Amino acid sequence: MVKLKRVAVIGNAFGLHGRTSALLVETAKQFECDIRLIREDTEADCKSILDVLSLACAQGTEVCIQASGRDAEDALLTLSGLIAEKFGEE
Repeated sequence: MVKLKRVAVIGNAFGLHGRTSALLVETAKQFECDIRLIREDTEADCKSILDVLSLACAQGTEVCIQASGRDAEDALLTLSGLIAEKFGEE
């Protein structure tokens, strides 16, 4: 299965804290495809709040969103857009 990837930088002031992580996870759950969030060498299931929080992504952290499955392209566009918009915090 083809894995699509997109790099994004966490830009909001407090990084992936509880609310932003929950928003990312809830958005990811809207898609059927498998979605992974990767920071350096650590990979997290983007549909798991504990996995996402365990990445401890502060402001300025570069992450890779990786998706594979039927709606992978839509998932990448939506999730990278959410990160680019700083989760609506700023």
